[in-house]
Amino acid sequence: MPALTRVLGAVTAAYSATIIAAPRVLAKPCGLTTPAGGVTAGVRTLIAGIGARDAAIGLAMLFAPEGRPLKVALAARVASDAADAVVFGTGLPDRSARTKVAAFAVGWAALCAASGLVR
Repeated sequence: MPALTRVLGAVTAAYSATIIAAPRVLAKPCGLTTPAGGVTAGVRTLIAGIGARDAAIGLAMLFAPEGRPLKVALAARVASDAADAVVFGTGLPDRSARTKVAAFAVGWAALCAASGLVR
């Protein structure tokens, strides 16, 4: 499990830092930008919260000791992505964005879950 899981943790942490610094990276595919392509303060705050959560989980996947701590970090990643799939898949204002973002979240959850099976 560790090699792939740790790579996925590093990618998660890097993407999370990116959306904290540049919330448009997540807001745009979610259909949450303004007509001019900007990001409102409220959306910026929510994306920063998601980014902080995911950065913490990604770093835990990267640095947790093998065994139970790493399994818990991985389970948190899978659960967060599954929850994101449900929330974004049902709550985004644009139907095509709901489908696209939910599919990506489900895919990432599945990839992370599968990493727990690889030795």
